[in-house]
Amino acid sequence: MVADRCDIYQFDKNKVEHSQTALAQIPAEGMVAIFKALADATRMKVAYALSIEAELCVCDVANIIGASTATASHHLRYLLKRQVVKFRRDGKMVYYSLKDEHVKQLLEIAYLHAKEEQR
Repeated sequence: MVADRCDIYQFDKNKVEHSQTALAQIPAEGMVAIFKALADATRMKVAYALSIEAELCVCDVANIIGASTATASHHLRYLLKRQVVKFRRDGKMVYYSLKDEHVKQLLEIAYLHAKEEQR
């Protein structure tokens, strides 16, 4: 007998059907892409820095994470491809920001959860 399993097999049909119906409607791949993008410590730091500052150029990001501009650009492109950040060009400068408020909320919630777990 294992403590983390039920001793008998019995399920609630209504809960199962309700959950299955809800799960059929979610954009699972898009959700997974966001979490995969943030599953790297450096990319998480980049995204979190963008939650603190509304906008950062590639050079700012490079200095924040202690990396080259090429490395910072690589991480930013990864986040861009997965819809976590957006960018704008201003002359010779490229500025990045979080894609939307939802991403910022995810980062804030993750921060609060991790902080609570440290206690």
